[in-house]
Amino acid sequence: MTVTSEGTTGVELAESLLRGVGNEWMRAATRLLGKHRDGYWLRRFLEEQDPQPDHLLYIDRTGTHPDVNWSGISQRLMAETLLTDAVRIQGSNSEMAMLRIAVSLAGATLPVSLRAVLDVLDEREFRLVQAAMTEAVTGTEC
Repeated sequence: MTVTSEGTTGVELAESLLRGVGNEWMRAATRLLGKHRDGYWLRRFLEEQDPQPDHLLYIDRTGTHPDVNWSGISQRLMAETLLTDAVRIQGSNSEMAMLRIAVSLAGATLPVSLRAVLDVLDEREFRLVQAAMTEAVTGTEC
């Protein structure tokens, strides 16, 4: 199944990447990225599939439905701090903070300094993070 970002809202895009995903934390993380700047990261991940080994791709297309490859994104973010040859994920401070929070929510291994990531968010972004955390814990979409 092909998922594209054309003609869809960020929320719709997130929902299309959640088919078959039962983990509430991953669902909340995907929805967070869908609500943030109308799906900024999800759109980038769908459009910028650079040549990388399958385990580092942003979107996993190997299953019945494509979904976010949280482990691959986490590995890329950690590789950046280790100065490896991995293609860097770049964005503004708040964009990177939202991505790091989402990756952490999804359960991928990624050290996150809560104060550092929350410090660069504006009020709207902070509210999105609060809602995502509530959704992850309660299993109820906010």
